[in-house]
Amino acid sequence: MRNFNPAPFIAVAAAVAFAAGPAAAHARLVSATPAPDSTVAATRSLTLTFSERTVPAFSGFDVVNAAGEKVAIRTSVAEDGKTLTGTLPRPLAAGVYRVDWRIASSDGHRMTGSYTFTVR
Repeated sequence: MRNFNPAPFIAVAAAVAFAAGPAAAHARLVSATPAPDSTVAATRSLTLTFSERTVPAFSGFDVVNAAGEKVAIRTSVAEDGKTLTGTLPRPLAAGVYRVDWRIASSDGHRMTGSYTFTVR
């Protein structure tokens, strides 16, 4: 009678789980200017950098004031594909603002998020 040795099956299962880990990851916001929960002087630009390349046609962000109104902003994606920059026609007035972002990473996953900052 032969003894069953589970070691090869465990090794294969571990290898498959390890290889699948990076593929299951989602793009995330790694830095922003102004930073989340920060207080800044009036600004005319915002920059959001993500952990993965984005698909420009499906990626962008809105800036919303305390009254819930979107502020006019022109966004673009940098050559690295990871950084979104928004340019405002004039500096933001004092108040609290929310940034609502949405991206599609190159693997097709769509992600959304938001954060706030204050202009003094």
